[in-house]
Order: sequence, then structure tokens, then C-alpha cells
Amino acid sequence: MTDDKDVLRDVWFGRIPTCFTLYQDEITEREAEPYYLLLPRISYLTLVTDKVKKHFQKVMKQEEVSEIWFEYEGTPLKWHYPIGLLFDLHASNTALPWSITVHFKNFPEKDLLHCHSKDVIEAHFMACIKEADALKHKSQVINEMQKKDHKQLWMGLQNDKFEQFWAINRKLMEYPPEENGFRYIPFRIYQATTERPFIQKLFRPIASGGQLHTLGDLLKDVCPSAITPEDGEQKTQVMIHGIEPMLETPIQWLSEHMSYPDNFLHISIIPRPTD
Repeated sequence: MTDDKDVLRDVWFGRIPTCFTLYQDEITEREAEPYYLLLPRISYLTLVTDKVKKHFQKVMKQEEVSEIWFEYEGTPLKWHYPIGLLFDLHASNTALPWSITVHFKNFPEKDLLHCHSKDVIEAHFMACIKEADALKHKSQVINEMQKKDHKQLWMGLQNDKFEQFWAINRKLMEYPPEENGFRYIPFRIYQATTERPFIQKLFRPIASGGQLHTLGDLLKDVCPSAITPEDGEQKTQVMIHGIEPMLETPIQWLSEHMSYPDNFLHISIIPRPTD
């Protein structure tokens, strides 16, 4: 793995200033003040919103409180998507702070999975890491780790400890020198303008001729509409961690440095702002 610690740190410590407000129809005993937090891009809403829950529950009638959920401009926010992905997909061209609405009632069963405890998030997170390693190393790396290593990955993410997480995760980012890269790249492409959850398929980081595949090659193969507009005018942006990487960037490098802690590259295709 190319050791580019600054990039890894910048990705890890990315934050989104966010303003949480209670939905106007929730019944409260007194007025609910907004609540502000700096949300870590790499984390999950249900890991970092205990303070939000506490803040708003103080003004709620207890009988009115059921499962908390969040929405942005009418779109329920999926807790099992990383926060940075949710922002890039739904709000990346809006003014900060990101304005999220908090609900305690009318859970949108059709749109969201239930999340009754942190165990549910941990299980989802570990399932993603295992799937990513199956693609990268035929599961050999994750299977050779001990249970305490799996736990350390999770605790590193949950407690926002960069060194703790990367002490284990770097093993998942290595590959034999003779191979020049992973077997397949774990990626998911999300399109803001479609209901389809995401696109995922097998894609090798190295072409049959030995040259490195780029982000542009991946998009051409999997989602050509993102980079080849019909009328010549580029109408979309390709976002990873809030930035628009150059299409010439090798996909192997992106996978090593710009993956989320679940070891997937989460790529958002969003409409380019018109102003």
C-alpha cells in the first residue's frame, strides 16, 4: 500500500457542520432549540446522534417518543449509509450548516431500516468489511484476523480513533507486490436522480495489458452517463468525500486512500449546480 498518511488523515477527520431541528408537528412541552454538531463524514448518524436525541427528548412528552429518525428536505436519511455519503448525495451544493430535521414519530417503514441498537450498525459495518475483503483478497485477510481485530476496527470507528482503526485496517489495504493491486475494487455508485439504491459490479484495478484503470475507466464501464453527456454539456458531478477527484486518478489509489472505513469507495453522481 502506498503510505499516504496525510490523505488518510484528511479523509478520517472530515467534518460537516450540521443543525438539527425538531419537526414542527412533534408535540413538545416547551420550545425545542436547534442543536448543532460537527458530524464526522466517515461515521453513521446513529453512532453520533445520542446528544441530539437527549437534547430533544428533554422537551418531548415521553409518551410521544418512539424511534428517532432524520430527514433532509423530505428525504428520510438512511442510517446505514455513511454520513459523508448522505451529505454528498442529498446536500452537497447547499449552504452550511446542513439542516437536518429530527422525528420521533411516524417512522417511514418503506424508506428506512430499523436500528434498535449499536449492535445493528456494527453488524452492518462488519458485513461490508467482509464483503470488501472477499472482493479484494478472496476473504483471506479478514478470515486470518482474530475476533479482537474485528472489534478494534469497530471500536476505532465508533470512538473516532484514527490510529486504533488504521493499525488493523492497513492490513486490509495491502496486496502481494507481484499483483499491483486488489483482485476487484469494492465500490458502490449512487445517483441522486434515481430511485435505484446503488450500482455495484466486479471491476479490476489493472487492465489486461497491465495499465492501471482510472476512475474514468470505472465510470465509462459502469455508469457512462456520468461522464459522457448526450449534448456535450457536463450535467453531473462525481463526488467522493465531498471532492471531485480527477477522472485520471487510478482506481487502486482511490480504493486505498479514499474508501470509507467499511472499505468501500462510495461514489455519488449528483446534478452539477446551474448557477
